Amino acid sequence: MPDFKLFKNSGVKVGDLIKIIADKGYQGIAKIYELSETPIKKKKGKKLTKEEKKYNRLLNRLRVVVEHVNRRLKIFRILSSTYKNRHRRFGLRANLIAGIYNYELEIKELEAKKDMKTE
Repeated sequence: MPDFKLFKNSGVKVGDLIKIIADKGYQGIAKIYELSETPIKKKKGKKLTKEEKKYNRLLNRLRVVVEHVNRRLKIFRILSSTYKNRHRRFGLRANLIAGIYNYELEIKELEAKKDMKTE
């Protein structure tokens, strides 16, 4: 099932102040959610302008950060396959995994700062 169709059917409520930056699979999300942005698709037989290409690159630079986090979280398989444990504990486990990942990021950041000071 396409991503956008899954999103529409899920009934997920997004806060009024949250901005959604989605890929081309979510074309049309702006009709449902005002604070959303998707890359500009080229029209049939036409090319994108330089400004449109620049906008798409900027949007993709923002999205890639989130995609990398998603990839790291999928290593734990809780987000990449069917969850087979008690569903009431899913949130707890997802939060623990996110905490582990955030801890790893913090350690890397501290090590990078330490390396900068020794140079």
